[in-house]
Amino acid sequence: MKAYNPKEWYKILFFIQKSDTLIKLFPLLIVICLYSFGIAYWEIHYLKLSENSWAKGLPAMHSLLGFVISLLLVFRTNTAYDRWWEGRKLWGSLVNNSRNLAMKLHAILDENDLDSRLFFKETIALYAFTLKDHLQSESTRLSLDATDHPELGRIDTEKHIPNQLAGLMISKVQELYRQGKISGDQLIVINGEVSSFTDICGACERIKNTPIPFSYSSFIKKFILVYVLTLPLGYVFTLGYFVAPIVTFVFYVLASLELIAEEIEEPFGKDPNDLPMEKMSQNIRKHVAELI
Repeated sequence: MKAYNPKEWYKILFFIQKSDTLIKLFPLLIVICLYSFGIAYWEIHYLKLSENSWAKGLPAMHSLLGFVISLLLVFRTNTAYDRWWEGRKLWGSLVNNSRNLAMKLHAILDENDLDSRLFFKETIALYAFTLKDHLQSESTRLSLDATDHPELGRIDTEKHIPNQLAGLMISKVQELYRQGKISGDQLIVINGEVSSFTDICGACERIKNTPIPFSYSSFIKKFILVYVLTLPLGYVFTLGYFVAPIVTFVFYVLASLELIAEEIEEPFGKDPNDLPMEKMSQNIRKHVAELI
């Protein structure tokens, strides 16, 4: 996720980043500009349409459709941002729940039970890293190689690794209960904290595996394209050759909104505006190590 200062207007306005929609859309903007210029040239020099031509009424249609397309894009952007924000809240909950579990285990476990403390210190932090890799569909082998506890070597990388880690934590808590190291009440408290990890994982998977319906996304793209391609036909009468840069700018605004929505609706990727899961995972590891 790109960090920036919203008060630095000069830098935001005049410095073009690689993630800017202008860079991504630049080839299409050139095509739209040339197309609009060609339509203007065709209507002015070849068709030589009069002021009474039916084409002069096309802007009225665009005025009506402009209201519709604005509603669609607002809904599209809001829906995408809701998914991004829900993902951020879920990872915020993972950070808080990891701290809470670490604090409770520090208070419950005996100071001399170094093996249990090492196990939970490794497992709680590792859960965040493996969840990040799981959501990004990456191998978690490197994350597992960094562990020191022998019990974590039993994890099968071909299966759902976050679930295996949660299962190992539950099994360890049950073992501590059978050994009399924790009470029944403490068992219930710790089980609830560990179960919250799986709830967060399931909610993140729901966001990742349930994209915006294809028909809706496809319709908006087609709507934008048809809307922009028909703009020069009617506005040549009032704008002349200026219709080319104006139509290009309209396309840039509409297509940029769709691009931004596409990027933030999947918050667990590696795009500049996606969630900083690596940084949050490192914070979890740091805070858990301090607490346990």
